[in-house]
Amino acid sequence: MKLNTPVSVTWLSELTHTEIIGNQHLEITGVNEIHQVEKGDLVFVDHPKYYNTCLNSEASCIIINDKNVEVPDGKTLLYCKDPFEAYLKIVSHFKPFIASTKAISDDAIIGENTIIMPHVFIGNNVQIGKNCVIYPNVSILADTVIGDDVVIQANTVIGSDAFYYNTKKDRQDWYKRLLSCGRVVIQDKVEIGAGCTIDRGVSGDTLIGRGTKIDNLVQIGHDTQVGANCLFAAGVGIAGGVHVKSGVTLWGQVGVTKTITIGENAIVMGQSGVTGSLEGNKVYMGFPAQEASDKKRELVWIKRIPELWKKVME
Repeated sequence: MKLNTPVSVTWLSELTHTEIIGNQHLEITGVNEIHQVEKGDLVFVDHPKYYNTCLNSEASCIIINDKNVEVPDGKTLLYCKDPFEAYLKIVSHFKPFIASTKAISDDAIIGENTIIMPHVFIGNNVQIGKNCVIYPNVSILADTVIGDDVVIQANTVIGSDAFYYNTKKDRQDWYKRLLSCGRVVIQDKVEIGAGCTIDRGVSGDTLIGRGTKIDNLVQIGHDTQVGANCLFAAGVGIAGGVHVKSGVTLWGQVGVTKTITIGENAIVMGQSGVTGSLEGNKVYMGFPAQEASDKKRELVWIKRIPELWKKVME
């Protein structure tokens, strides 16, 4: 999330009741999570496992619960006992929840020749381009940006909150939701089937690239970046923070784990489970997904096990 105007770390410290360590004169231009952080951004970290990743990232300011770490040159730490709560306070201040009171918000921008069918909901600060078709019962939630010549079939939800929780087993409610202040950006000539869900970024953008076609009942998680001209068949589920490069095909019911990369023009056969990054220009199948030629040879040998066992026992 980019801020409308830069804010000083001194002001942020006062807002969050945190202690400033390091650069006292820094100004922050955005709020982000570690997967998409840029120079000028603020992030939070509350587990030693991720300290070095945050401290050595592009982030200019880090909310942290350890004041004894080494501060990188020029950066600012905001120390407190609970960085998660401090982060939520910042997000709530800059991106407060505003309830919609109309089916189509007054500030929605809708391009010429775009068709909006009955019972469509369009939230605050939504932009929709030209020559789009939005079918009945579609929900397009706040801050979504949609390009030209986009088709969205019935009952799809664009821009729902991220499935992203802070977990603490020492409190009564183990899971506390991280507030989402990101967007969904859908580029030109994308087609999205019926009953799909595309979650907004936690603090950055969930992106669907130009010309991508998505079948019915597909789930795309927060902050996932889908390249141009991809093809997703029905029942595909993609977790958060995934980078799907251009030209990728995911056939029916493929499941993809979080924060991995699928290379250009890769093809993943139906009902496969992608548990790690995949190289481009190859065909994959199975669980965990592996090159289809290797998997097929493996299946041939599995079928021969009874025969081989019988020979061993003779």
